[in-house]
Amino acid sequence: MESQTLDALRQEVRRLEEEQKKLREQIQTVPNGAAPPPETHPAPPKEEARPAPAPPKASQKQRARGFAKRHRRGLWIAAILALILAVCGYFLWSYLNSYESTDDAFIDGNLDPIGARISGTVIGVYAQNDQFVKKGQVLVDLDPQDYQVEVEQARAAYNQALAQVNAAHPSVPITTTTTQTLVSTSQASVIAAQAAVDAAQQDYEARQADVRQAEAQNINAQANLERYRTLVARDEISRQQYDAAVATAASDAAAVQAARAAEAASLRVLDQRRAQLEQARTQLAEAQTNAPRQISVQRYDVATRLANAAAAKAQLDRVQLNLSYTKIVAPVDGVVMSRTAEVGQHVQPGQDLLSISEIENVWVTANFKETQLARMRPGQPVEIHVDAFDRNYQGYVADMPGASGAATSLLPPENATGNFVKVVQRLPVRILFKPGQNDDHRLRIGMSCEPKVWLNGK
Repeated sequence: MESQTLDALRQEVRRLEEEQKKLREQIQTVPNGAAPPPETHPAPPKEEARPAPAPPKASQKQRARGFAKRHRRGLWIAAILALILAVCGYFLWSYLNSYESTDDAFIDGNLDPIGARISGTVIGVYAQNDQFVKKGQVLVDLDPQDYQVEVEQARAAYNQALAQVNAAHPSVPITTTTTQTLVSTSQASVIAAQAAVDAAQQDYEARQADVRQAEAQNINAQANLERYRTLVARDEISRQQYDAAVATAASDAAAVQAARAAEAASLRVLDQRRAQLEQARTQLAEAQTNAPRQISVQRYDVATRLANAAAAKAQLDRVQLNLSYTKIVAPVDGVVMSRTAEVGQHVQPGQDLLSISEIENVWVTANFKETQLARMRPGQPVEIHVDAFDRNYQGYVADMPGASGAATSLLPPENATGNFVKVVQRLPVRILFKPGQNDDHRLRIGMSCEPKVWLNGK
């Protein structure tokens, strides 16, 4: 429509130029207000040519004034048309400079490949190509029997690990109580052994006193025996008194031996009690040192069993996940495409079974020339004409491109190789639809469109 307007304006300018040219030619043929020369006709045969009568002067002036009036009218018309043409050209230039458009654009969106996460045999397919599916809808079923067995095995292992944890939990307080009791018993043994040592020490000292007493009595008895021996020799005492002194001396000597033997025995008892005290102290030190270690050992054992239970639980969760993966569901709403899954097919992890084209989350990828991006900014309104429906949609510029299409291609250009040819590059601009524009979900990925970005708003 814009090109038709320009063509019509050009034709009108050409027509006005032709009329001005004709008017100038007519004025040039009448110099100084004279009338144009009359038309001449060939003279009839056999008659002399006679000059035509000159027109009156009044009619020549009127014709000159008419020509001048028409000339001025033409100039005014040309001026008005030139002004109209300039105004129209200005508005046309402003309009053409207020937007950027391209026909290298299409509807873009997400094509979600749906594949198997585990290996298995397909036992059911519930979607066909071009079928609309909802999020969470079951698309493919894999045989779950093997994974059900794995789940039962993992659950049994987890229950066993829990039982071991429950059995190990009481061992910590039991060991704590046992070690505390052992420490207390050892402390009591040390106290009792110390008391026995003290008693043995006292007994030994008493035996030493007895030895000294016996030795003193024996010395006295032996001295008496010597005096009695002299006296009996002189017959100053009776033989009976002498015999009694001999018996007393012998008895006191034996008492010394007995006291010394008791002293030695008490010394041995004292050494024994001291050994028992040292043993009790050693047992106390051992109990005090080993008590926290034994408790730590039990706690480590419980922690180990808890870790085993956690590992068993993780294994159970993993096989339960694998069991859930036997049902392949749609992650989004969309249309099924490229279905390859068939009943009886054995699939491997990562194998694509179908694709889903999202019909709600779509946008426009417009490949503008690099010379068109100077005034383009995110947020500018966009009018999107979709060829399939001959309908205009409203949108806005979402993001500006980070690189040209050539730079992100599989084989980007290498300008340093010497075969450089400057080519105007195209960069993909992402355009989003405004809310409510695609409520009928008729737009499909790959449709051609022509976006028009209004640079100054609209």
